[in-house]
Amino acid sequence: MRTPLCLAGALVARVGDEAAGPALLLACFALVGSTAEASALLAAVSVSAALGGPVLGALLDGAARPGRLLAGALVLYAAGLTLVLAGLGRLPFAFTVATAVLTGLWGPALSGGWSAQLPRVAAGDGLVRANALDTMSFGAAALAGPALAGGAAEAFGAPAAVVLAAVLVAAAAPAAWFLPARARRPGASRAVLGALASGTRAVLGNPNLARATLASVVSCVAQGMLTACVPLLGERVLGGAGRGAALLSCAAVSALVANALLARFPLPLTPDALVRAGALLQALGPALALTGEPVVLVAAFLVSGLGEGPQLTALFAVRHREAPDRLRSQIFTTGASLKITGFALGAALAGPLAARSPGAALTAATAVALLAAARPPAGRPRHRAPARDGMRVRRRA
Repeated sequence: MRTPLCLAGALVARVGDEAAGPALLLACFALVGSTAEASALLAAVSVSAALGGPVLGALLDGAARPGRLLAGALVLYAAGLTLVLAGLGRLPFAFTVATAVLTGLWGPALSGGWSAQLPRVAAGDGLVRANALDTMSFGAAALAGPALAGGAAEAFGAPAAVVLAAVLVAAAAPAAWFLPARARRPGASRAVLGALASGTRAVLGNPNLARATLASVVSCVAQGMLTACVPLLGERVLGGAGRGAALLSCAAVSALVANALLARFPLPLTPDALVRAGALLQALGPALALTGEPVVLVAAFLVSGLGEGPQLTALFAVRHREAPDRLRSQIFTTGASLKITGFALGAALAGPLAARSPGAALTAATAVALLAAARPPAGRPRHRAPARDGMRVRRRA
């Protein structure tokens, strides 16, 4: 039961996380009335992951009961979302942004924090299947989260969407709490700064891992830029800002379909090459959105999802193939934090630009995604992957 419980908790937490971003955008847009401030709030809750991810990963790697630490992070994240909502329109915006920054410190718990626990609840072929299901949970959450946020905003008002996101994140805490304990390893009580240095060196010192991480982070910058345009695109093209959140669900649908097709009909590409190919497809999405036509706009997000889904599966395959067991949590949470920070940077840059010219923001998103696709392919792995390696994940994910 441990594997299903872990995967179920991850799914619920990620649905809440995927709902939180659009919910904060819509709530700020509704209560403050500014696209620039809405994107700034989204960036604030994301950018602090650059610090929170590595620290959380180091603590998880050294904790005897990492599940309880993970549960605490989920509760703090949910509480932070609630405080951000309470401050919108009532407190100075700078105070609300500061609260969002503190909240974002716990964001990587919802992504890499869960994925790094899989080898402790599954082994062998079970790990291959669990990793495939874990990857698919990102797509399922990306489908359900924005749809729930948009639906709640349309039915009950934008603040209700933030409340829903916080409830979902907190609801996953019991599943994390009951993850199995482990014996504390020798040296697990090292200073956090020393552990952080080891995790950072593991990412930057491995050429394959560094290239895949860089390509995924630059892709996330483009994703943040495209997401920042969602409220305006919804309002101007679809007739309502809340309807724009449904566009993110369109991307999630195509991401799930793409991963399902690749599981049945794998491409003759290494995970490293597939990371770059996913970035190339993501460049087509904002380019198509420039037309401003409703049908083409939906197609744009569908195309973007065709790149996002396989890219994430391939990235996880590279991480599992290259990560040493003793640093696995740090590599996953560090990678997640870098991606979240890239997303935040994209949202922060595109918000003011979209307020003046959505077309300029979409053009910039296209250029950034092309930059990610232009990165040189990674070399061959430095060691042959074990039976649970990323290539098997790629074929079955």
